[in-house]
Amino acid sequence: MEPLISLFYALLVAGMLLILVGFLVMAFSGLRRGGEAEAGGVLMIGPLPIIFGSSPEAAKKASLLALLLMLLFFFLYWR
Repeated sequence: MEPLISLFYALLVAGMLLILVGFLVMAFSGLRRGGEAEAGGVLMIGPLPIIFGSSPEAAKKASLLALLLMLLFFFLYWR
């Protein structure tokens, strides 16, 4: 059981670091190009999404992400 717990924490930290690196790469690439940046996101509270975006296009992409996350949640919950 101990190796599984260590693996869990290692994967958790690796995932958080990948998210942080991805965020930083996206932020700095937008600054270098000098273009406009759009942002959108999904906050999942259980199976219910809260969708936000800085533009309609970003909100549409976030809505698609929310739909995929909800389907994944229901698939994993009901199997």
